[in-house]
Amino acid sequence: MTVLRYLLWPFSILYGGIMLLRNWLYDIGWLRSKRFEVPVISVGNLTVGGTGKTPHVEYLLRLVADKKTAVLSRGYRRKSKGFVLANERATAETLGDEPFQYHLDFPEALVAVCESRPAGISQLLDIQPATQVVILDDAMQHRPVRPSLNLMLTDFGRLFYKDHVLPTGLLREPRQGARRADAIIVTKCPPGLEPAQLADITKSVQRYSLPDTPVFFSAFRYGNPVGIGNVVQVSKRVALLTGIANAEPLLRYLTDKGYEVVTHLEYADHYSYTLADMQKLQALLEQERGKSLSIITTRKDAVKLTDSTLANLTCQLPIFYVPIEVYFLQQGEVFDTLIRQHISSFQEAKSLATDKI
Repeated sequence: MTVLRYLLWPFSILYGGIMLLRNWLYDIGWLRSKRFEVPVISVGNLTVGGTGKTPHVEYLLRLVADKKTAVLSRGYRRKSKGFVLANERATAETLGDEPFQYHLDFPEALVAVCESRPAGISQLLDIQPATQVVILDDAMQHRPVRPSLNLMLTDFGRLFYKDHVLPTGLLREPRQGARRADAIIVTKCPPGLEPAQLADITKSVQRYSLPDTPVFFSAFRYGNPVGIGNVVQVSKRVALLTGIANAEPLLRYLTDKGYEVVTHLEYADHYSYTLADMQKLQALLEQERGKSLSIITTRKDAVKLTDSTLANLTCQLPIFYVPIEVYFLQQGEVFDTLIRQHISSFQEAKSLATDKI
């Protein structure tokens, strides 16, 4: 531990103690958590920053594509307040980048944002009473809602049991918060993990979770670049443009695939691009004129780059995004069955209740 971490340690103890007290008050019922009569699946983590929540929410959306599904997020860094339902006028500014991405890529799902998750779920159910499942994005610390299934993610490169509470580390709450998880997914795993490594990580995770909590291991699968600009074919010489928490996996993928990354324009997570940023890209391309340079970005960044204020410039530039999907290293069918059976259990209970009337 560095000297700075030693200096910050008392603040971590204080913050961790406050979070433990808060969670205890919810656990004993002194602070109320609202339940709902539909399955509410929370996708969250203990860590500040990206653990891959967005691709895992999208995995769930594909998995339950045959259900009437609603997605609720806080809408981080949006320029709106209160409950906002995604519609044809929605933008990344009104919803936030990740909810707007869900809206674009899964138009059959009902997508909304709201600071208050209980109020947001209630309004979604009023709008679509036939909703069969609600997915909560990044809601593990939002205790006013008691999800029916709590999925906790932890990054393979930054496992929660090796981390510390803020500000010494990056944990939003102490490691014991893992006890609220119904399943834990170790994300962004390298594909060649040995069985012994999987067993060691599982054992370490279950030191903090409940003993029978299942532990799954997922990785990212990248697709071919998709153009959003004026060039059909992507070049092997690229400039990487990202506004995400951790771009290292994408950078490694591009390098492994033989791309020459000449520069990486790296911005903070959820960064809102401006006309000045686009002009900076234009200047970079002017400098590289005749050298066949393409711009590679992420899907989350692409939804902002194609927003109304920037679309006219974006369509003139050779910009591509790399699609990303989650897959499980093992027991993927077990995970899928867990989700489907959880939703089915609510439907069966509802049918039994109806039969008794």
